[in-house]
Amino acid sequence: MISVDTKKKELIGQFSNPGRQWRPKGEPVTTLTHDFPSDSQGKAVPYGIYDLATDTGWVNVGTDHDTAAFAVESIRRWWTATGHDDYPHAHRLLITADSGGSNGYRTRAWKAELAALATQTGLQITVCHFPPGTSKWNKVEHRLFSHITQNWRGRPLTSHEVVVQTIAATTTRTGLRVHAALDTGSYPTGVTISDTQMAALPISRHAFHGDWNYTLHPTPQTPPTDLRPEPGTPTPHDAPTLTHPTLTGMPRQDLQQMITTLEALRGNLMQDRQHQRRVAAGKKPHAPRPGRPARFTFADRVLVTVLHLRLQLPETTLATMFTTSRSSIRRAISETRQLLDQHGTTIDAITPTASILDLLTTAATNTPNN
Repeated sequence: MISVDTKKKELIGQFSNPGRQWRPKGEPVTTLTHDFPSDSQGKAVPYGIYDLATDTGWVNVGTDHDTAAFAVESIRRWWTATGHDDYPHAHRLLITADSGGSNGYRTRAWKAELAALATQTGLQITVCHFPPGTSKWNKVEHRLFSHITQNWRGRPLTSHEVVVQTIAATTTRTGLRVHAALDTGSYPTGVTISDTQMAALPISRHAFHGDWNYTLHPTPQTPPTDLRPEPGTPTPHDAPTLTHPTLTGMPRQDLQQMITTLEALRGNLMQDRQHQRRVAAGKKPHAPRPGRPARFTFADRVLVTVLHLRLQLPETTLATMFTTSRSSIRRAISETRQLLDQHGTTIDAITPTASILDLLTTAATNTPNN
């Protein structure tokens, strides 16, 4: 089990560092009065990996951007250098990380890079993200980074070598040992992962907050090409079964018409809200701009809400059927119910019959990963 995070980026140069250190009387260290980036000789990006079992740290000091590729490369270096030797029989790796930054749960490249690492090492990699606002509980913060900060307090970081050596010299009376290495690799920003690539990742969401807790498997589980959904289509769930009139209480044409009407209503409401916010902020209104296509389509959101209201299906069951998280289901139901109320549409609840239960069983059986 390791705890990971990126420490504060440091400018390289004759800049003052918070804190104090012992110096001969009358021989203070001369530093610049301002820390302008233009006066620096570069920057240091320390990415820390803290092993909770052995009380050891590994810090990969980068010189480029703090990207998902850099974060996973740091973990790869730790595993190659010490992790594999410390745990020769390991087949699983648990990573705890913050919910934002280069290793955030929203970062697609983070998951794609971890999938490649899982395939390369043969490890089943499980990631557990701390919820927003709780990063202080991440062990790497106060068991590794805090001691590094204490070790270089009051000392200018004049070169990357000074950064690496100072980090490597960090110890505690309780036995902390730290290894540091310089990473001069290039990690460009702007790398995008398409919906098709995301769908092909061997990732499984956990039942509890699947957005924050998930596992990447070493064996790729890429579905056949002809079965992959195109962007914007409501699969990977069993759409033909879940849209059956017996389940939705309406013909498929009526369901599609309702989806189209609600989507138009939603677009108008969103446009009005954006217009009001920009006017209130004194900004010039502009035409709507296309955004990134949603992984959980609006048609899916409406279908989920209809099934929930009509058949009283729990959120956990719907999350399994639609291969998404329970929090996504909850948000979809809340948003769509408001649209239904504004449109004046009512979905009456019924008691599931034997035929309905048979259809639900078929849909659950045909859902991938079930």
